[in-house]
Amino acid sequence: MRRDALAGTITGLVAIPLTVGICMMSEYPIQTGLATVIFACIIGFLASFFRPGNHIGVPGVAAGLAPVLAMGIHNFGFENMPFLILMASAMQAMVWKYKLEVYILKIVPSYLIEGLLAGVGLRIAVKFLPYTYDIVNEGEVFWTDDRVRMVMISSVALMLFLYLYKRYSKTFPGLPYLLVIAGSVWLSFHIELPMLEIDHVPFEIAIPMPTGEAVKPLILAEMILYAAMLALIDIIEQVMSNAAIEKIDPYQRKSDSNNSLFAIWLANLAASFFGGMTNLDGLAKSSTNRMAGAVSKLSLLFVAGVLGITLAYPQLLTALPEFSLAVLMIFTGWKMIAGLYHVALHGKYAFGISMFCGILVFQLGIFEGLIITLALHSFIAYIIHRHHDTPTLEILRKFISAFSDRVHPHATEHMEVNSDPDTGGLTYTTVENHSAEKKSLSQFICDWETGINSHNVLNVVGTYDVSGLLWGTFAKDLRVGHFHIKRYFEHLFELDRVIVHFDSAEVRQYNDIFIQSGAYSFSFFKKEKVVKIPARYSFVCKKEKTGWYILEHHSSEFPG
Repeated sequence: MRRDALAGTITGLVAIPLTVGICMMSEYPIQTGLATVIFACIIGFLASFFRPGNHIGVPGVAAGLAPVLAMGIHNFGFENMPFLILMASAMQAMVWKYKLEVYILKIVPSYLIEGLLAGVGLRIAVKFLPYTYDIVNEGEVFWTDDRVRMVMISSVALMLFLYLYKRYSKTFPGLPYLLVIAGSVWLSFHIELPMLEIDHVPFEIAIPMPTGEAVKPLILAEMILYAAMLALIDIIEQVMSNAAIEKIDPYQRKSDSNNSLFAIWLANLAASFFGGMTNLDGLAKSSTNRMAGAVSKLSLLFVAGVLGITLAYPQLLTALPEFSLAVLMIFTGWKMIAGLYHVALHGKYAFGISMFCGILVFQLGIFEGLIITLALHSFIAYIIHRHHDTPTLEILRKFISAFSDRVHPHATEHMEVNSDPDTGGLTYTTVENHSAEKKSLSQFICDWETGINSHNVLNVVGTYDVSGLLWGTFAKDLRVGHFHIKRYFEHLFELDRVIVHFDSAEVRQYNDIFIQSGAYSFSFFKKEKVVKIPARYSFVCKKEKTGWYILEHHSSEFPG
């Protein structure tokens, strides 16, 4: 109780400026956003007793959905938003009931979602940028002394926030938010600044029904598509957040994404009856909750309590200068854009198409950008398969088989992945791969090299036989089997920008066994300086009807 009370109070204070900023971006009344978070916290706490999802996540209105909500208001009117939220929650309920989130993630790759969020982040940053130079007394001359002073204040606030965030993000993540807000409030007593304005909105409960032109069939069909997009983004963000929240759990408890979806669709359903917004567990608030000492969902009640005070006394918010909210939201937008850094680890193609998706989302809109990028991604995948002489029917069969429950999300064309009922772990089994049958040994080794240089651990592991042996360059023990080989390469890829370069090779053949020996070198960055490790290697490979496999791999550094 003591730890959750303290953590919930601190997280609630951090949630106030974030919720206000997202409401401004969404063009929703601020009081409505606060009420949404309060209801979501209460429902999340109650749901944790019988359907626990994650254990320390804090729900709230999502920054990634802010432009989507604003687009809905522009296209269908604010009066129809409750009905749209109701439809979105109904779709999320269907996904939860039949556990369809796994299939949604197979349709939309995670790197495309990162690109989409980067486009949204850029929109958020551009939206709030004017607040950093806005002044009270606007005139015909743009660059006045007041304007210059406002830009300097905003710049100092942003630099202070970045410094505090870099220093305290892993120990006291709420501290940068609280200090910047507190400092801006103190400054407002000495300097005239543009302050936050609150439009008082009465709290009314009503059945969400379409009104006006929304009852026309064509408009209604467009609303259904919009609600599907809203539900889709909400679900994918929640699943991704769950994976991150599981990693920071103080007791390393597992998260259940399907149970988390139960809590958010129920909260969205409740929000539709008072004109509220969509919600999901946000990483900024959840990280603050964890670092502040939370151990359970009990902390949500204290988050709701802090926000409840603000909702009851909205005049407290009028003491917030606009520039401080802009600084926090520009940083939020930047964090969403910076997610593209993780996409780079998936390879050049993933990074390129994610950038393309982000640009389209920023220029055209979320729905249009995502649909166009998915169409392009599907076309490129088809062309690649056809380049390898894969028949069209075989391409369709592979696409359909990807949605089978027997296919694990981590499976690759080289490897089948299944859950072991006895240990609860994963088993990795080499699978038939007819395209590899046509490859030479050098092309096969090149596949291994490409997997290393793109940091694709599953593709690298897939080149080894299911009971293959590995004595790695940087290993102290012999690794046997896919599980232990995978662990080795996971540690290897922790090196900064590690790559391998082949220097020489000699090949010997003994019946159906091929041995390639030679020299290669690994290079990586350490304190921004390149470190090169020359090594010698031997690959013992076998070519079967299903393709090439590494039976044994020995590698060691050259003597000094």
